[in-house]
Amino acid sequence: MERGLRILVVGAGGREHALVRRLAASPSAGALFAAPGNPGTDELAAPVPIGATEVERLADWAAANRIDLVVIGPEAAIERGLADLLQDRDIPVFGPTRAAAELEWSKAFAKRFCTEFGIPTAAYAVFDDPERAMAHVDASSLPLVVKVDGLAAGKGVWICETREQARTAVLSALIDGAFGASGGRIVIEEFLTGEEASVVALCDGERVAPLPPARDYKRLGDGDVGPNTGGMGGYAPHPDIDDLTLADIAQTILQPAIDGLRAMGRPYRGALYAGLMLTAAGSKLLEFNCRFGDPETQVTLPLLEGDFAQTLRDCATGRLDPGAVRWRAGAAACVVLAAPGYPERAMTGSPIDGISDAEAIGATVLHAGTARRNGALVTAGGRVLSVVGEGATLAEARRLAYAGAERITFPGRQMRRDIGARQAARV
Repeated sequence: MERGLRILVVGAGGREHALVRRLAASPSAGALFAAPGNPGTDELAAPVPIGATEVERLADWAAANRIDLVVIGPEAAIERGLADLLQDRDIPVFGPTRAAAELEWSKAFAKRFCTEFGIPTAAYAVFDDPERAMAHVDASSLPLVVKVDGLAAGKGVWICETREQARTAVLSALIDGAFGASGGRIVIEEFLTGEEASVVALCDGERVAPLPPARDYKRLGDGDVGPNTGGMGGYAPHPDIDDLTLADIAQTILQPAIDGLRAMGRPYRGALYAGLMLTAAGSKLLEFNCRFGDPETQVTLPLLEGDFAQTLRDCATGRLDPGAVRWRAGAAACVVLAAPGYPERAMTGSPIDGISDAEAIGATVLHAGTARRNGALVTAGGRVLSVVGEGATLAEARRLAYAGAERITFPGRQMRRDIGARQAARV
């Protein structure tokens, strides 16, 4: 009997735990490895003690260990060129090259790219000079959105209702250096109104296959108040995106992006994430991410059917069959449990209890900011756990997710209590 695929998943968060879990259920998967992984992935994949940004070591390890497929999770590994190094070693990799991923690591590039290839997005201007940025703020209609150009771990975005807020954002990035080199250039764009959505597509350089449309919640508090975070929860599928709307998004946003990158000599193989606003004038792009979303991955992968591992390898080798990407009826919801002080300065080292109780009622618990210390599971990051519920409806899925979340405790636990509430009430 032929051995299954030897697969390395790079990363240590809830997204990577979700990827490992779904890959483990794939008929074509053989040995699984996670670098560096976390206490949750350790139960399904052998840990590899190499950090996600140690790209030379990761590429060498994959070659020495006869890996058949590398799946890259975090953006930092992509930005540092891990896919390029793996391709140099003829190792199939699901994740774009550094050049293709400029769509994420430079928002200014992404906006210019959208203009060149006709992708609908918000009007914008790019600045590295604070005085010119301030003049633009003074001359623009409100609200405004200010974004740092580079990678900022899902943060570095200000929604500014007043000119004073916009000026503060400009100063924070360009003068105070709050985001270091990532904030040395900023994008100021018009504020779009509508319903937010996330659509992630699997891509093989030519073709795209969208996953179930999802909705995530970036703000820390209920009602979308408080600072932006890496994501406090989400659900799928999105009730405002039917088959026709999804096909339109693929035709007007996702496929033009893949075609444009190929025309530039930057073929894109991996997960392309389109953060969208569903406006009265149609779907418009808020941002591209060049990876699976977090927490979108936690709610889209449970709905997928078929051999996920083989599909990712087909993407990596330019042989994707979009018709093979299917999902079942039903819904999934995710609630993120965050440490006290997150997102500014998370307090860590606290014991975690109740995970087995949550799993006993049918919830799925995915690890992110956790660690084992002296045999005990403790908090070790900002977003600690993702608790996922599945059901025939969104209402059922969120009830299970929250029931599971309530069973898990650690000091100062933070979580939103309105994930999917308004949408579930509509059904």
